[in-house]
Amino acid sequence: MRLEDKVAVITGGAGGIGEAAAARFLEEGASVLLVDLDAGALAEVAARLGSNRVSYHVGDVTKAADNQAMIDTATERYGGVDIFLANAGIEGDVVSLLDYPEQRFDELMAINVKGPFLGLRAAIPAMRLRGGGSVIITSSIAGLTGAPRLAPYATSKHAVIGLMRSAAKEFAPEGIRVNTVNPSPVNTRMMRSIEQGISPDEPEEAMQMMAAGIPMQRYAEPRDIANIMLFLASDESAFVTGSVYMADGGSSA
Repeated sequence: MRLEDKVAVITGGAGGIGEAAAARFLEEGASVLLVDLDAGALAEVAARLGSNRVSYHVGDVTKAADNQAMIDTATERYGGVDIFLANAGIEGDVVSLLDYPEQRFDELMAINVKGPFLGLRAAIPAMRLRGGGSVIITSSIAGLTGAPRLAPYATSKHAVIGLMRSAAKEFAPEGIRVNTVNPSPVNTRMMRSIEQGISPDEPEEAMQMMAAGIPMQRYAEPRDIANIMLFLASDESAFVTGSVYMADGGSSA
């Protein structure tokens, strides 16, 4: 039970990676608060997880008050916060940089960058009360490489690595660790959207093309990513902070 008596807050909790991470954390003894905008989807995920140690909170990660409310809710229900998984994110549109709508760019940056920033500001004071903690930010292989027709998404995923490294150095003396996990394509709704954007008429072909470009010849499954997040959430990674954990089937080798 690697997370026994630990409390985890997971944003993007209604998504594939969020649900998989919650399942792994619960298996290892944690109490989990799922956070997302969609109350119905959150309720469905909580029901599938089927544990009395999971609950949910509806919140918008782009709003400071909502970030504070989710940390306050976790503290009220479970006694504190030890793990913050900043996982909420959107892919945006698959379109040339020259045609990308400014409003859509702002929306993407608010969710993918401002969200983790505000989450850190809310979670770290709570972690101080516990004597330390672990923050995990979901980035992407696109946080280290370019992504044609997904420039704003790649920009946001680069940005959170800078946020992570800065926070890791600032709060390491207090026992608060901050790392990113950087997946290549994962078998989730987000990739269905990207495949459709790349090849509207033949999204299956886009999937096959992208899978063929991964040395392991497949997409990751959400549990593959959740297993790395579990390691970073646990005390097994007690001396790990400021690190970028690639989960890309060898794509960046």
